[in-house]
Amino acid sequence: MSIFQIRQKTSGAILWTGSADDEETALDAMAREAGYRDYAALPDSIRASGLETAKLDMIS
Repeated sequence: MSIFQIRQKTSGAILWTGSADDEETALDAMAREAGYRDYAALPDSIRASGLETAKLDMIS
């Protein structure tokens, strides 16, 4: 698993940070924590504003 961070493109607000297997799983996890079934169930207004998913690689 990797650590991902999801931001809203327009405002730069961090919407979610957590571990997931991939980008798609991270988006679904963010949506579930917000009370939705998955990413596809998010309102169009949220998805339309654009979300940016970044994999945070920690180097030790």
